[in-house]
Formats: sequence, structure tokens, C-alpha cells
Amino acid sequence: MTEKQLRIALAGNPNTGKSTVFNALTGLKQHTGNWSGKTVGNAVGYFSLGDWEVALYDLPGIYSLFSESAEERAAKDFICYEEPDMVVVVLDATSLERNLPLGLQVMELTKNVVFCLNLTDEAEKKGITVNHGLLQEMTGVPVVPMAARQGIGLTELKRMLLGIAEGHRRIHPKGIDWAAFVPDTEEDYLSEAYREKRSLAFLERSQAICKAVVRKQEERDRFTERLDKIILSKKTGIPLMLLLLGLVFWITVAGANMPSNFLMQAMNHWGEILRNGLVSLGIPLWLESLLMDGVYLTVSWVVAVMLPPMAIFFPLFTLLEDFGLLPRIAFNLDGLFQKAGAHGKQALTCCMGFGCNAAGVTACRIIESPRERLIAILTNNFVPCNGRFPTLILLAGIFFAQGSPAAAGIFVFLLIVLAVTITLAVSFVLSKTLLKGVPSAFVLELPPYRRPQIGQVILRSVLDRTIFVLGRAITVAIPAGAIIWICQNVEIGGYTLLYGLTVLLEPLGSLMGLSGVILAAFLLGIPANEIVIPILLMVYSQSGMLVEAEGMAQAGAILTANGWTWVTAVCTILFSLNHFPCATTLLTIRKETDSWFWTGVSFLLPTAVGILLCVLVNLLAGIGQLIF
Repeated sequence: MTEKQLRIALAGNPNTGKSTVFNALTGLKQHTGNWSGKTVGNAVGYFSLGDWEVALYDLPGIYSLFSESAEERAAKDFICYEEPDMVVVVLDATSLERNLPLGLQVMELTKNVVFCLNLTDEAEKKGITVNHGLLQEMTGVPVVPMAARQGIGLTELKRMLLGIAEGHRRIHPKGIDWAAFVPDTEEDYLSEAYREKRSLAFLERSQAICKAVVRKQEERDRFTERLDKIILSKKTGIPLMLLLLGLVFWITVAGANMPSNFLMQAMNHWGEILRNGLVSLGIPLWLESLLMDGVYLTVSWVVAVMLPPMAIFFPLFTLLEDFGLLPRIAFNLDGLFQKAGAHGKQALTCCMGFGCNAAGVTACRIIESPRERLIAILTNNFVPCNGRFPTLILLAGIFFAQGSPAAAGIFVFLLIVLAVTITLAVSFVLSKTLLKGVPSAFVLELPPYRRPQIGQVILRSVLDRTIFVLGRAITVAIPAGAIIWICQNVEIGGYTLLYGLTVLLEPLGSLMGLSGVILAAFLLGIPANEIVIPILLMVYSQSGMLVEAEGMAQAGAILTANGWTWVTAVCTILFSLNHFPCATTLLTIRKETDSWFWTGVSFLLPTAVGILLCVLVNLLAGIGQLIF
């Protein structure tokens, strides 16, 4: 029998457990992407419902269908123009009055609406009861109580959806009587005053319904209150946040070493098998070297060095989000970003940038204001991603920590503070020059602390974030590996192309306290920041392919033998913190802004800052040497 098709949209406010409902219904049968013509992310999942094959569309988390953010337009357009067979609106039982206006708005657009009253377990703990039968009677819409995290109500929701699909359950929504709100002219209909009156009507209707169906006892979430007194305190909030982020970075860096080594060994083993296969085919030696020592080796470095840190950082980051800490981090940093002329939510995108700047740029979608979203995109690269940490840790350990891991960790932590300071400073300059404007206010909901669902968090963060970013990195690493090989192995007039590039860059490199070789390594490292040091070692060792040092001591010996001093190390660290984004991030910026101009600005802005800082440090070091 041929399966019948059913399209269902899933709508709801942020922090209502909508994603949990989505995951509970669809499991692993999901696909992520963007809404057509928009940069707003979507997710489509699939599950069976009797004889029906259901496609479940997870709409963006929004508060209203009638404001002008990209998320709200995407949700409204899907309901109005894509005409799904049903819309399931997820409501938070702990704060129904805030959630219900969206459900009432959806009722005005389609009659096939189901209310999923989620988080009933949390409502019970807070002494809140919702009479779902009366709610159903007053709205004319089926109401299914749920606690999706525990799987409670899932069967009832499926049964309700099947009944509606089969025509056994008819829905007769009781919407607002708009007779008293009809404007006199079309111009009045489009006016701001009418929009406000319409929004107020939904709010008043929601309040009237909630007054009848919600009962509250005088019970409070004392655990959340006690924890918030510490985490949201002006004295302890930011220090605790810095310690927490420092712990996440330490776990990421320390935990990634062994998997990275294992992956590199595995990639080398597979590479030998592949090389033998190419030799057996009798391909020319130059082509074999191009494919294996250029393309394959570069891709191996990108996979081995990028995958383990991302596979650790993103789940940890998502766990903090699931627990309820990330909104509080944004709350603590909101004042700083507001003073810098930026949006408070930029704090969250910066945190994501520590894992990967491409993911941080994508996360800027949560900022509603186009101007402030652009500021966040342009400045995200000033936050060091996990690809730059190997360079920072190596140079800190060699030149400033004398091999002490603890001292190197403290040094890198101070570099992170410096990076955030530069991010705020550049955001301030942009908000006063190229992107003038007044910081917008925003509603930041602080959800109660919840026990994270560790299994789902790990699975979703790996699939939706880690694999997504790694795929883009490999896409740019393949051609970049070929270019690196060509630069190091193709000679013109007895000199390699790489040598010519280093000679060309030497004057600027010397002015910056670096060298032409170091600048060339950064340029050729554009596919991934992780390969900057291997490129340097390749040049210094006169090898034709990427080279890995056998430890910090050997790397230090190679660098000092080629004229490195503490000034060189400081300037290299500063330029590593402040230089053009990697190719994956540039590609992401192009897709998010749909503009080559802003992509160019994102390339030039951090590079200019890095050059200025390096020149300044080099000049001050030279003056100091003359005086002392």
C-alpha cells in the first residue's frame, strides 16, 4: 500500500521544549538547512503515523508572527504560503500567558491547529496547574498535555494527529471577533497604530483565557533562585563565567590531543594504502605527490586537528545551553556589549566562535537587528577559534612558559581576555563609523535550570554543528592543499613559488616583527588555521610537504634556529589573534551576508588590526632595546 504524505509544522516560543518535541517525534530522521531565500535555519524530520508518512517542519522559535525579524517572517511565510496540513504549537505550561498569543495568532492563519502543552512536569514542581480541558473548550483547539523530556504525552499527541489526518477529529477554532477592530481605510489597516491594537487584542485574549485555566500555588523554584543569586551577581557572575569558559577550553584542548594523534596516525595509514594503490595504477610521480603530499595530507591535517576539538567543544557548549547557563552569560555581558554599541546576544555568538568562527558567524542569526548582526559577524573572527589554539599554546609554551602547562594555560587565558577586549573595541568603532546606530533593546528569557539530556545533546551537536563545519572545511582544504604543494614544488628560475612569495612579503613581515616566511604561512594556512605551524616547519626543514615537530622542544629548536625571538613570538601570537578568517568562515560570511563587500570587509578588518598591533609592538621593542 502506498504511504500517504502529511506535512506538519512545529511552532513555538524559544525555551518551550519545541526541539525536544521535534526530536522525540523524529528521532534521527532529520535534515537541517535554510529556509528558501533566507539565512534562517530549519530542520525537517520524518516519522510514520499509521499509513501516513509525516514530514515535520521545525519552525524558528519566535514570540510573534507579526514582527519583522527574519525568523518571524520565515515562520509566517511557511504557514501562509506553504500551507502545511497541520500546525502544532508548543506551549510552555509554566508561562502560558506569554506563550498563548503565538498560538492565537496561528489560529487566525489556519484552522488545523493543535496545542502541545509541554513542560507540565516543571509546572507541577512550581505549583502551577493548567486546566487543559477548559483551555481546549475556550480556544476550540485540541490540547495535549506533555512532558516531552520524559516522553509523557507523546503517544497521545500522535493519536491526536492521526485522528485529525484521518478526518475523525474536526477542529473549530474560536478566534477573536475582529468586527470591532475593522479599520476604516486600507491605509489605516497598514498603520502602526492598527498593528499595536491587533497585538494588544491577542494579549488581552491570552490574559483572559489564562485567568480562567491557570491556577498557581505560592511555590517558587528555589534552586534557580539560589543559583541565580550567584551567577547573575555583579561581583561573582563574570568571574564564574570566565572560570567556566576556561574549564571548557582546558577540557577541549587537553581532551583533543590523544584523538588528534590517533586520527593522524589512522590518516597516515590510510594514506599509505591509497598511495600504493595510485602507484599500482602507474600514475606519474608528480601527480601522485600532488594528490598525496598536497591534497590528502592537507585534508588529513584539517580532519585530525579540527574534528576532535569540535567534537568536544560543541557538545560542552550545547550542554551549557541545555542547562540554562548561556542566556545568563549573555545577561552578564549585555552591559559591556551595549556600551560597545553592539547587541547583548553577541556574547553568545562570541562563545560559539571559540569553538569555530564559522559556527559563530552562523549563530549571529539570533540577533534580530541587521546592523548589530553585521557587527557581530564582522567581529567574530577576533575571537580565537580552536584552530588557533595549537599555535597559541605552542608559542606560549616555548617562549613564555618554559614548557610549563599551567603557565601556558594562564598565558592563553590572558590572550582570550585580550581577544574579547579587542572585539568590544572594534565593535565600538564600527558602531560609531561604518555601522552607526543605537543599540536595540531585546527580550532575554532566563529559563529555569534543567538537567541536560546528554545523549541527545551529544548526538545533535555532533551532527548539526561538528560535521557541518568539518564538511565546509574539507571543501576548501582540497584545492588549498593542491595550491600549497604547487607553491613548494614548482620552480621558476631555480626558485620555488613559495620562495618568491616569501621574498615579496619580507618587507612587510620585517616591519611587523615577523618575516616573509611567517606571513606566507598565514596566507597558505587560509584553508585552516591549524596548518600554519606545519607550513612554517615545512619551509624551515626544506621539505616538500607539511611537517609535524616531534614535540615542543624540537619545534622550539627549529624556530630559534631560524631567527625567532620573543618579539617574533609576541607578534606571531598577535597576528594569529587578529588576521583574516579561514576560508570556511569566509564562505560562511558570504552566505550569511549575501554580499562580497562585507565578506571583503571581514577579511581586511582583522588583518589591518593585526598589522597595526604587530607594527606597534615591534617598534616599542626596538625602542626598548635601544634604551636598555
